Amino acid sequence: MARTSNVFARVEPEIKEQAEAVLDQLGIPMSSAIGIFLRQVVLQRGLPFDLKLPASQPLSAGALSEEQFNAEIEKGLADLRMGKTTPAESVADRMHRDYGI
Repeated sequence: MARTSNVFARVEPEIKEQAEAVLDQLGIPMSSAIGIFLRQVVLQRGLPFDLKLPASQPLSAGALSEEQFNAEIEKGLADLRMGKTTPAESVADRMHRDYGI
């Protein structure tokens, strides 16, 4: 049997629970998933995924000119008129599910 070493990490409880739920569905113990991740770090000589900023940043009203601000308001009103809306509850549920927020 290969020698092993302990790794201790502090993570948010909600993230740990969400990860455990996914790993349980995959049939992979948390320790195996961490081992897979670390092996990929070694093989890739870095993180095994890209770290990127979001393609777009939320608009800040203070950073917009009055003309830009009014244009954004008009876009929002047009979306409302066309029924392009999302209930706040579904956005909150998605943020909680996907990001633990």
